[in-house]
Amino acid sequence: MSDLLTTEALTSEQIISITRQHNYGTWRIQKTWKPMHVVDAEGCYFIDAAGKRYLDFSSQLMCVNLGHKNPKVIESIAEQARELPYIAPGYACTSRAKLTQKLLELLPEGLEKFFFATSGTEANEAAFKIARMYTGKTKIISRYRSYHGSTTSSISSTGDPRRWAMEPSGKAPGHIFAPETNCYKCPIGHTYPSCNVACADYIEHMIQNESDVAAIIVEPIVGTNGVLIPPPEYMPRLKAICEKHGVLMIADEVMTGWGRTGKWFCVDHWGVKPDILVTAKGITSAYVPLGLCATTRKIADYFEEHYFAHGHTYEAHPMTLGPAVATIEEMERLKLVERAAALEPYVREKLTALKDKHPSIGDVRGMGLFWAVELVKNRETKEPFNSMRDKIDGTPLVVDQVAAKMMGMGVAQQAWVSHFVIAPPLIVTEAELDKGIGAMDEALAIADALVE
Repeated sequence: MSDLLTTEALTSEQIISITRQHNYGTWRIQKTWKPMHVVDAEGCYFIDAAGKRYLDFSSQLMCVNLGHKNPKVIESIAEQARELPYIAPGYACTSRAKLTQKLLELLPEGLEKFFFATSGTEANEAAFKIARMYTGKTKIISRYRSYHGSTTSSISSTGDPRRWAMEPSGKAPGHIFAPETNCYKCPIGHTYPSCNVACADYIEHMIQNESDVAAIIVEPIVGTNGVLIPPPEYMPRLKAICEKHGVLMIADEVMTGWGRTGKWFCVDHWGVKPDILVTAKGITSAYVPLGLCATTRKIADYFEEHYFAHGHTYEAHPMTLGPAVATIEEMERLKLVERAAALEPYVREKLTALKDKHPSIGDVRGMGLFWAVELVKNRETKEPFNSMRDKIDGTPLVVDQVAAKMMGMGVAQQAWVSHFVIAPPLIVTEAELDKGIGAMDEALAIADALVE
């Protein structure tokens, strides 16, 4: 308790202790949480209290697309604070209009009306409410390997084990699950391309046999649950199925938007135009919290004569909107979307060579600067070292051991259950990519020793 009462400058040990004792470490068993004290970050690196630099190989939570401490975005935060730090969402302001203009230029054609939230989770909540109000239906289809947020409806549509603690009483009604699209390890036992994209047909079967389906929500490329790349036919087929049955398609681009995959938005790879698109993270490079729920004009027109029953205090907060404009302008100036696309072959070559070298790697896959390295104890059976249940139960995970080894070498790498998500800032250089992949190369000896 003495740490809380002191008025002296806090030591690094005190900062860690206060954080550990009085803050929750999310998505973890608390006793194992030992947070690092970070004091600075710039470019593709962050720095701890001892002065050690770490290559941010996953852009924190796959969000610092522009890199740390971009001066233009930092100045835009100060400018917005001087101009108008807050006004209630019922008013118009300059930064809101300017961001709206930029979004109309960059979003997939047809998305013309916007709700501004403060996170991807909140934006997904808005999307669900809008879909239900507009269609008059209630059910939302999502997929098992998915993450859509942590509030009641968004976690109820989340397929991974982060949902389990909410069940049964905490799970919102009306959320049902379909198989994910995973051509490496198909959940319905098919093989691409002879499957004829059966996973999309499965969803049509669900729609036909479930009454009351308002929408389906999909990450065009699944994020933390494995960077699962759909075959090229999948998203267009799914959109056609939705249109055939009067079901809205919600594209969750919280992680895949803003240049991460080599296009402004991932759905642009297939020319798909969703009814609702949700995004966050890279829209401000995570410098300030902003989420976006964008809808078609057809959906928007419904609310001209019907009550729009949603909103909150921090909706369209000016401090989040001005920096978003600056972030987008910096991405355009630095041509970061094009850069992500141009670096894709380089990363693919390096990770393919890594797979050839290490028997613990079952698969590598990705687009742009968004990649997964999946670990297996047996390549033939594709059996992972750990399961989702291990994650929830606090069982030590092999991926965490490898990531810890990489951290010791100055590379911060996000790991989830049985794979790594490689998603460095879009300003990353080839030399920095070599550094990160080189650290993984060395650390994978831990996993290789456990292969059966």
